[in-house]
Amino acid sequence: MELFAFYNVENLFLPDPAPVHRLDPTISGLRNWDERKYRIKLSKIAHVFRLIKEDHGALPCIIGLCEISGKKVLEDLVKLDPFNSRYGIVHYNSLDERKVDVALLFDRSKIDILDSEAITFFFEIVDHKPDNYDTTRDVLFAKLKFKDEIINVFVAHLPSKREKDVNLPKRTFIINEVKNRVLNIIRSDQEKVVVCGDFNQNPDEESLVKFLHDDNQNRIMHNPFQKLYSNRQYSNFHYKSGLLFDQILLSDSFFEDSSSLRFQKAAVFNSENISVKQKGFDQRPFRTFAGTRYLGGFSDHYPVLVTFKENLR
Repeated sequence: MELFAFYNVENLFLPDPAPVHRLDPTISGLRNWDERKYRIKLSKIAHVFRLIKEDHGALPCIIGLCEISGKKVLEDLVKLDPFNSRYGIVHYNSLDERKVDVALLFDRSKIDILDSEAITFFFEIVDHKPDNYDTTRDVLFAKLKFKDEIINVFVAHLPSKREKDVNLPKRTFIINEVKNRVLNIIRSDQEKVVVCGDFNQNPDEESLVKFLHDDNQNRIMHNPFQKLYSNRQYSNFHYKSGLLFDQILLSDSFFEDSSSLRFQKAAVFNSENISVKQKGFDQRPFRTFAGTRYLGGFSDHYPVLVTFKENLR
């Protein structure tokens, strides 16, 4: 058995330097984000993966992450138990205005990275001024080798829903660009593809549904989180609304009997140990912040997982 995971870890920033003046803006945008809270945050995220290991008997060999800022936070994370410096890092600094990035962790005993790149998106020039672009978080691409299998992984954190969803055209554009790359990989190289991320939209929304088929309506990808969403399994919440923005999409080849890694099941890792119950609400993730109020939890999202059966050849 092998696991792939994706986790939006909610603002994993290095601690802010002490402000000169009390009301000075911080690098992180968080309130009183100091060394103590940072170390608690790292230990909490590491503990989530210890719980996954306890529950499934193994750590994910591939982990997509989002809402991290810079490589140093990842280096600090993988030193901790259960990673114990055995995991490698694929990361690029993005042009996001908040300096929030995506990243990939991988078990170096099982995975070799063959290639990687940051796919950067530039949108309209604001006020028609030179070098004044509207940017967002990169999509991370990594080509990796698992035993004799080549797997192409995309990690995304698409623009958020806000202000009557003004970012919908950007999300659609990015999804279409990733789809074109996926189609080229499947048609030209006939290799496996994983697309994971916080898509800031549920599995039943139009652009994600269209992503699963080519222009001739031939299936190219599967989204096992469609069924979870229809069964009211959620990875994050907005007030009383359950959402499943975090998903892992898989190419059709993972579902073939002859595949060395054959899909078994998908899940939201919504353990009670990383959850909180509030009056009037169902169980939901125990988050680090509620607005500016520090709660000391894990994240405002649950991790999502995909389990594979390994066929020996």
